[in-house]
Order: sequence, then structure tokens, then C-alpha cells
Amino acid sequence: MRPRTILYTGKGGVGKTSVAAATARRCAQAGARTLVVSTDPAHSIADVLGAPVGGRPTEVAPNLHAQQVQAQDEMERHWSAVSDWLGQLLTERGTDRIAAEELTVPPGGDELFSLLVLKGHVESGDYDVIVVDCAPTGETLRLLSFPDAARWWLDKVLGKEQAMLTAARPLARMFLDVQLPDERVIDEVQRLVGNLVAMHELLRDASRVSMRLVMTPDRMVVAEAMRTFTYLNLYGYLTDAVIVNRVFPDELAEGYFGAWHAVQAQQLELVETGFAPVPVLRAPYYDAEVIGPERLDTLAGALFAAHDAAGVLHHELSQQLRVDNGNAQLRLALPFAAKGDVQLKKIGLELVVRVDTHKRTIVLPGALAGYRPTSATLEEGALTVGFEHV
Repeated sequence: MRPRTILYTGKGGVGKTSVAAATARRCAQAGARTLVVSTDPAHSIADVLGAPVGGRPTEVAPNLHAQQVQAQDEMERHWSAVSDWLGQLLTERGTDRIAAEELTVPPGGDELFSLLVLKGHVESGDYDVIVVDCAPTGETLRLLSFPDAARWWLDKVLGKEQAMLTAARPLARMFLDVQLPDERVIDEVQRLVGNLVAMHELLRDASRVSMRLVMTPDRMVVAEAMRTFTYLNLYGYLTDAVIVNRVFPDELAEGYFGAWHAVQAQQLELVETGFAPVPVLRAPYYDAEVIGPERLDTLAGALFAAHDAAGVLHHELSQQLRVDNGNAQLRLALPFAAKGDVQLKKIGLELVVRVDTHKRTIVLPGALAGYRPTSATLEEGALTVGFEHV
């Protein structure tokens, strides 16, 4: 059986690494063989755990190992042949050697290659729970969200390139002065595409793998988290919980922090409705940094007092989108809504849904910028919204 895998993502500076480390400690204390992996280029997992962590899994507590993935090592493993070929090509065209080396790495490639380490750990059978502290961006997950295109390249293009390149290589060198890639480069690209397809299938196994979004109750942070949540749903990744970190206690509703507390209260209400029916877990604003075993365990106690840290806390995608021939259909889970008046309002890429007294704001993907809502049907706890291209 595959291990339970939890990936934490969110905007930088929201306490994502602390939440990931706290979750891992909680799982290890429950008896699960646990690994916490940091794929963030700006590693801080060692500082948070208060223990040395290396490029390979390192034991930091009973039942708990930690690893800071070294992106450079992974790039050399997955991209060395391609990098050598591109570097030589760019150098021959007059590009400075150092600049050429930088240009051979695709944007987001370091994070992408780092995340592929997860595939090896999942297949190893060494762990019951794997917690991943992702880099503060959704780019890697979006890169892994095109399995059909990857399979198409794997089956239709990369499977036939050997014969084409063998015939074209001498002509390209003679007439174009271009060195075409050799078999080693093509094999490396094939392996990478195959790994991307396998990683996508792994991440979409909703029975064992889920995403958790970490945020603070601040307007810009919540807005970005909602956009990420929409993309995760549309790409088929299960989000089983959202974490709201650094929440001011009600005791600060008056006085100096009163205005700030009021803003947080508004954002918390938006989070509860905007992410429904996904569970919202809250952690208070502590009087010191959450680093070291004792403070991490306090944080874990606050987050998981009523939940199993390793459990799948929600089992269904909250949003599903289908686009076809100028029409689109968006299905939203609205378990709190009964049959009643449904009102829709689209403002830019925001869809505001009102059902009786309930309001929900959905951040739509950019592909729906030119669409307008035309219908809405509420049945069996789900709202289906129809769109047509303007």
C-alpha cells in the first residue's frame, strides 16, 4: 500500500514549514514511520525542527526522518544530457558559458526535479506517512497537471524521433550548422516525461494523497489561496484541509489590535464559505516563533485537536469544470444550501454565488475570462453553473 502523502503549499511567509513539521511530528508520535521532505529552494525545515537535516533522509526524532532536497543534485540526475546539449548549442552561438548554464534549466525546473524525489520515497515502502513542504508557489503542481499532453508527446512524438533524427542530423550540421540532440538527450526527455505522468497519477490518488493550503487571515494571502484552491480542484488534486495560521484571539478584539482583529474576522468568514465544504483548521498567533519540538507540538495540538493529522479530512473535489465548444459548466459542492433563490454575479474572474442568505466567492481560471454565466441549477447539495463565451 502506498504511504499517506500530504503536500503543504501556500504563499511565502505564512508558516507553511512550521505546519508541515508539526504535522510530521504528530504523525510520528502516533506510531507512523514518517518522513518530512522540503522541496523549497530556501530550506528552513532544519531551523524549524531544531535539528540538522541533510540531502538524504536524516533521523531527527523517534519514527521521524527529515530531508532537504538538493535541487542541483536532482537536476544533474534528470537533466544532465539535455543541459550539456543546450549549453553547447548556446555557447557555439556566442552565449557566455555561465549564462548558457543558467539558460539550460527550464523555469521552475529546480522545484519540478525536487518534487520527483517524492516518487522514489513513495515506491520505497520505507514510510507510512510522507509530509511535503512545497515551495511557496503552485507552478510545480500546474506543470504536473497536463498528463494528456505528456502522454501525447511520449506516444506520438518521442516514440518516432530516433529515425527522424538519424536522417536529419547530418543535414542539420551541413546546412544549418546546428548540432541536433543525440539518443542520450532524447532518452532523458522520455524518462522525464514518463516520470511526470507517473507523478501526476500519484498525486491524483485521492485515497492516499491530498493537498493542504496554508494561509494567514490577510486579504491578499486569502485571495491567492483561493486562486490556488480553484486550480488544484480543476486539475484534479484533492484539497482535504485548509490551515489558517496566526489568528488573533478574541481577547484582542478591543484596543490597539481591534481593527486588525476585525479585518481577520472578515477574512475568516470568507475562508469558511469560500473553501466549503473543506475543513478549516485554525492556529492562534503565538507570542514567539514556532520552532523546536515543544512549540511544534503545541501548534499540532491546536490544529489537530479534533482531527487525525494523517487522515484524509475531506474526500471529494469541491469544484469540477468542463469546457466544450464555447460553453462551460462548473459544478460546486454547496452542502450548506437547500433549494432556494440562486443569484450569480461575475466580476472579472470572480464568481459571486448567493443562495438565499449564503454567499460564496469563487475565483475562476483565466480560461473563463471571456465567458458569462447563463444558468444555475441546485440539486443534491451541488450547484451547477452554465457559462457561454461572449
